[in-house]
Amino acid sequence: MAEGTQPASRQGTAVRQDWSREEVQALFALPFNDLLFRAHSLHRAQFDPNAVQLSTLLSIKTGACPEDCAYCPQSARFDTGLKAEPLLPLAEVKRAAEEAKANGATRFCMGAAWRAPKDRDLEKVAAMVREVKSLGLETCVTLGMLQPHQAHNLAEAGLDYYNHNLDTSPEYYGEIISTRTYEDRLDTLENVRAAGVKVCCGGIVGMGESNVDRAEFLRTLANLPQQPESVPINELVAVPGTPLGDAAKLDPFEFVRTIAVARILMPRSYVRLSAGRTEMNDELQALCFFAGANSIFYGERLLTTGNPQNERDRKLFSRLGIHAEARVTSELEVACGA
Repeated sequence: MAEGTQPASRQGTAVRQDWSREEVQALFALPFNDLLFRAHSLHRAQFDPNAVQLSTLLSIKTGACPEDCAYCPQSARFDTGLKAEPLLPLAEVKRAAEEAKANGATRFCMGAAWRAPKDRDLEKVAAMVREVKSLGLETCVTLGMLQPHQAHNLAEAGLDYYNHNLDTSPEYYGEIISTRTYEDRLDTLENVRAAGVKVCCGGIVGMGESNVDRAEFLRTLANLPQQPESVPINELVAVPGTPLGDAAKLDPFEFVRTIAVARILMPRSYVRLSAGRTEMNDELQALCFFAGANSIFYGERLLTTGNPQNERDRKLFSRLGIHAEARVTSELEVACGA
């Protein structure tokens, strides 16, 4: 493939949604070089191998969450020193989105620490979606559990993506969260799909789960009725004060294996390097890009944890010959003159 070109179509590689436990575990067990070769070959067939999509994440409502997610500094149940903040004003969100666009981001993601949004709050978020959309950015929000009518309201506001992670395998989930069931998460994904909004769904590795759990987590994603268009893979950021504050660091090669298997199972999805990049060296990130990661969170902060500075990312991209992916305008936007 010529430098800087996109594959003519992403329809060539068949998408399977019937992966067995044994098949996915066998992928994880492949020799490292064989696994990366297979993942990279699939990635190259579907995407420009030297392009990475840039997203920026803003916390629009921080802390005081009633859930007990063991990794999360925003839970009201844990003393992490995080100051709770109310929903940001619309003007502040717009300024942040304008800055993100100026820095090269094509998608702007907004996160609120709610178990589930109230309708009155959702109206304010819908206004933010419309404002960000008017700037020519893709929009994404993560607000907790959604009811069908709420998902439809966000769709009408122009929302492109809804993020709602499965976090881990069904079997290990109870070790991490007790205040929301796995089925609750699947129900929200179903409501989002029914509203016509794209799905951003992934999880976190390095929470003490086994290799089998990582395989089952990815298998669950791949076998959804429709695979997520965007799959964020987070490495745990161990925050003091949370139950996972002292969690052991995941072997970096296991993280790369997770990226590679995600690419093989979901060949047409964007696989995003998400939380944890601050502690990853350039060599590890380069391996992840080779293994099929083609999206990152770009900016100095995620919801409440740090992220590599923009300049560091620009230097890494330059060293690797990687470029930021331009936003692809949809046929509908062309028709509307966007």
